[in-house]
Amino acid sequence: MEIKGLQVKLIEAEKIRKYLSEKNLVKKGFKIKKDNEFIYFPVEKIPQELNSYKVIKSKFEKYKTEPKSYKEIISIPGKLKDELPTSYDITGDIILIKIKDSLLGYKEEIGKSLLKTNNDIKTVCLAKPIKGELRTRDIEIIAGEKNTKTLHKEYGLKFEVDINKTYFSPRLSTERKRIADLVRPGEIVIDMFAGVAPFSIMIAKYAQPKRIYAIDKNKDAVEYARRNVIRNNVLDKVEVIHTDAKKIHNIFNQKMVKANRIIMNLPFSAYLFFEYALDIIANPCIIHYYDILKEENISGRIEELKRKAEEAEIILANFNIKKIKTYAPREFYMGIDITAKNYADVA
Repeated sequence: MEIKGLQVKLIEAEKIRKYLSEKNLVKKGFKIKKDNEFIYFPVEKIPQELNSYKVIKSKFEKYKTEPKSYKEIISIPGKLKDELPTSYDITGDIILIKIKDSLLGYKEEIGKSLLKTNNDIKTVCLAKPIKGELRTRDIEIIAGEKNTKTLHKEYGLKFEVDINKTYFSPRLSTERKRIADLVRPGEIVIDMFAGVAPFSIMIAKYAQPKRIYAIDKNKDAVEYARRNVIRNNVLDKVEVIHTDAKKIHNIFNQKMVKANRIIMNLPFSAYLFFEYALDIIANPCIIHYYDILKEENISGRIEELKRKAEEAEIILANFNIKKIKTYAPREFYMGIDITAKNYADVA
């Protein structure tokens, strides 16, 4: 494209470049060019101070600009573009995306566009809702390599994950680090629904607990948790246990262990296991409880937890409620920090 250019001798080029840059006079999107004698700066206008330099008309090469979003390059009917998701999860080199039914006919095009605009991604998957106590989901690969295994990195840690067999949320990385920062030296921590053990390993690496017990019912998750414990060199602090969380009372009675801190990351179902958590608490104990709720249902859930505690002669206090992320319209992934004490101690 032929535009105005400022011709400057090579010996003066750096001085003029700085001046043009400070005054924001270089024409954006075009490359500077040079020959054996001169540098040519594409310019918007020539200030009076530079009138002594020759102005030319010349063709300047444009910079190739990378698209900022997959939406910029995708080829689908315009009326559907507004329905495209604005966010998606990235676990290692895999993207998991949810799309509306109206877009299912364009899922391959969506996948290819995501690959083109995310250089480090190898696979794009259509993600269905998480289901059951094992927290698995149906996965459909819509672009890239036919692979559901990956290595995810966060806060200097590495987690092996199979998104088809195990639950893992990259959006909880900040929450995992927050919990690790709360753990006091010498605590016993029980992670009731540990998955591939990201909470447990984060705590082991960034706090000084006495011991962490990472529990899960999903045998595939337990296998990956054990690998991740070894990979992150926390075998001396984390014990992985394959069992149903409903059986933890017997397990920890035999070990003569009480928890100073319990993590209950099982959205939609954690409340069903709350009574089992109360069976293993030290006095006091901090419970990090997670749920997916509409805002108007939060107080009802808290009252339900209080009733369960009262039946076990335990007082719940100091409710710290956080909206971690939006799960659906008006529905939130909630984190609630709860202090649990028995009646005798309160009295």
